[in-house]
Amino acid sequence: MTRLLPHPLLFLALLAMWLLLNQSVSPGHLVLGAIVALVASWTLSVFRMEPVRLRRPRAMVRLALRVLVDIFRSNLAVGTIILTGSRGGGRAGFMTIPLDLRSQGGLAMLAIILTATPGTLWMNYDAAKGELLLHVLDLVDEDHWTTLIKQRYERLLMEIFE
Repeated sequence: MTRLLPHPLLFLALLAMWLLLNQSVSPGHLVLGAIVALVASWTLSVFRMEPVRLRRPRAMVRLALRVLVDIFRSNLAVGTIILTGSRGGGRAGFMTIPLDLRSQGGLAMLAIILTATPGTLWMNYDAAKGELLLHVLDLVDEDHWTTLIKQRYERLLMEIFE
């Protein structure tokens, strides 16, 4: 059964999303959605990802709230930069941050957090060195950004994923 349908929950979620986006449960949409969901779940099984074991639900809630607050603050800061043209002495630039986080799931979540936060963009991760290349719109102090990411996100992600 797992050979035919390697990720049944993903299959059902993708099929449901397909039907919701098309706003139809006609036989044609059911068949086409099932084919798309089946191909996507087969494609995902090729990656052979490590199993994710989530720990510490309180840390997950703290991280989610922290990310929401940071995204709101970043939206205000980026909006101010765009509307006023003032960067407060900062400049756009690249920086390297050493990470202790090694879990694939944790790194993927950190990539999502940093890319979803306006003003920052995950550029590259060097697994051999454990270094993240990050682009920052308003780069004033690299040490500040390193401390911010390691203390606000990496520590909680390590609690959750490792």
